[in-house]
Amino acid sequence: MANAVLLIECKDQQGIVSSVTEFIYSNQGNIIDLDQYTDHDNNHFFMRLEWSLDFFTIQRDKISEYFETLLGKRFSIHFDLYFTDERPRMGLFVTKLSHCLFDILGRWQSGELEVEIPVVISNHECLRSIVERFDIPFEYIPVTTENKMSQEKKQLKILSDYEVDFVVLARYMQIISPEFIKRYSNKIINIHHSFLPAFVGAKPYHAAFERGVKIIGATAHYVTDDLDAGPIISQEVAHVTHRNAVQDLVKIGQDVEKLVLADAIKLHVERKMLVVGNKTIIFN
Repeated sequence: MANAVLLIECKDQQGIVSSVTEFIYSNQGNIIDLDQYTDHDNNHFFMRLEWSLDFFTIQRDKISEYFETLLGKRFSIHFDLYFTDERPRMGLFVTKLSHCLFDILGRWQSGELEVEIPVVISNHECLRSIVERFDIPFEYIPVTTENKMSQEKKQLKILSDYEVDFVVLARYMQIISPEFIKRYSNKIINIHHSFLPAFVGAKPYHAAFERGVKIIGATAHYVTDDLDAGPIISQEVAHVTHRNAVQDLVKIGQDVEKLVLADAIKLHVERKMLVVGNKTIIFN
């Protein structure tokens, strides 16, 4: 039987936790996990609650309605309800680099990432054979400065046809338009090849090498109109020394990228975060 996951945010006020847990208890629900956070500076409350539906007395298609009537209006709660047996459909965008793609497909095939991958879209043909090896449709949409907008419309049509819920840019080397971002607000995850903010440009590891850095890292974030400045989901670093050549930094950096992107996807899929302004609340 599936579990239900409830994500809550509202003004902090007395009685929220007891009222929500009583709602679950009084309807024969068994709480599996509960994590909460209060932003005292802004008097704001956040909660993630997961419970078993094995003996829950409210039909799953009626839970939102009941919760809104009994608690939502009373506490002015904004909430989202999910079910663990409904796997999100993830569309992948790639260009030429394969390390993140291979890692994601491996984790997906092993069952570590509980998602569906209905399609992979690329502006190059380089990775077609890898994708088709996993029996996933590969859509080649070449992008140039002249055709960018028309090609984006094709991409959005493909995502709609495949009923994609969220998008992952697995080292996709194209800037997404504001219209595209608006369509998938807080549903486009990008991996940036640095510990933001840091070395920007086409050769970040070369720039880092020239500066003699002692750590390198990667940042996964949601995509917004402000390039590489969206809500950060996950970050990680690796220590390096002057003995590491540029090629070493590239390899180490790509390993970190894989781990960080996988972590971000997992947090998104397991509904373990809320976006608040330009930051994320990550639940345990």
